[in-house]
Amino acid sequence: MSRAVAVGRVDDMSTEAWYWCFTHDRVEGAEQRDDPDNSLGPYPSAMAAADWRSTTEQRAEAWKQADEEWSGDDEADDDGEP
Repeated sequence: MSRAVAVGRVDDMSTEAWYWCFTHDRVEGAEQRDDPDNSLGPYPSAMAAADWRSTTEQRAEAWKQADEEWSGDDEADDDGEP
């Protein structure tokens, strides 16, 4: 029996999917993962999963900048205050 995998998605049961587990505070492969509610991923490699914090911080900063550009928060008011 085969499972269909959406284009651009990693098959959750593949050993190519890696996760950061907050319960165990470690990288886990898809086959080891036992607490999906407390994990981040999938990541393409164990190294990328271990670097979850950097990835999360970079994404948050990019989202913040995009939000500021969209709402005009990067422009100063008439009195020079943001």
